[in-house]
Amino acid sequence: SITGETVELLEPYLDMEDYNLETAKKVCGNVAGLCSWTQAMAYFYGINKEVLPLKANLVLQEGRLAAAQTELNNAQIQLDEKQMELDQVQAMYDTAMKEKQALLDDAEACRRKMSNATALIEGLGGEKLRWTASSKNFQNQIINLVGNVLLATGFLSYSGPFNQEYRNLLLQLWKKEMDNSKIPYSNDLNLTGMLVDNATVGEWNLQGLPNDDLSIQNGIIVTKASRYPLLIDPQGQGKSWIKNKERNNGLQVNS
Repeated sequence: SITGETVELLEPYLDMEDYNLETAKKVCGNVAGLCSWTQAMAYFYGINKEVLPLKANLVLQEGRLAAAQTELNNAQIQLDEKQMELDQVQAMYDTAMKEKQALLDDAEACRRKMSNATALIEGLGGEKLRWTASSKNFQNQIINLVGNVLLATGFLSYSGPFNQEYRNLLLQLWKKEMDNSKIPYSNDLNLTGMLVDNATVGEWNLQGLPNDDLSIQNGIIVTKASRYPLLIDPQGQGKSWIKNKERNNGLQVNS
């Protein structure tokens, strides 16, 4: 209830030199207390005059703060809801990306398989001609097998004692007889290739057998004939070859 007018009326007294607690105590203790109280109330009025607007502003700001806090809470609730929606959409996006990557991987695997299949088909297309030719060749071999075996058997049984020229003559005579008897055989028959493979011939050469056709034919007769061979071997090449060939088989040689 103190007003500015009241404080203004008190100021002349408050400005007096003897208007203080120490001087008042000398007159009366109760008066001293009253003097101190009036000074304090005047001082309080000055302070309170500055504090009241601040308190009013504080109330105003607190109201604003409460309103802002309410808006913040509402905004936070909306943010949480949107964050939940965002998390759900992100999960859907991640799932979709995984499915997309899986589809891309499957597509790439399919492309590789298609490429491999295309290459295989193209390769098989080229092989088809070779297989067709081979099949035809095998069919011819089956048809000519009887005559070829007959020529090989005659060669092993009867050609041993003769030289290369007479062996060829015998082969031509046998072919003529087979033509008369309509026995099919291969016109390009190679008896050496039919009766022995190249690897075996190479091994014989390493063991000392000469590499000419007559010597190879003699080696075939020695190894394929059912009866033991009689070697006429003035140069000793056949003897040397047989000794080397049968060294690991316990061959016994009588001088």
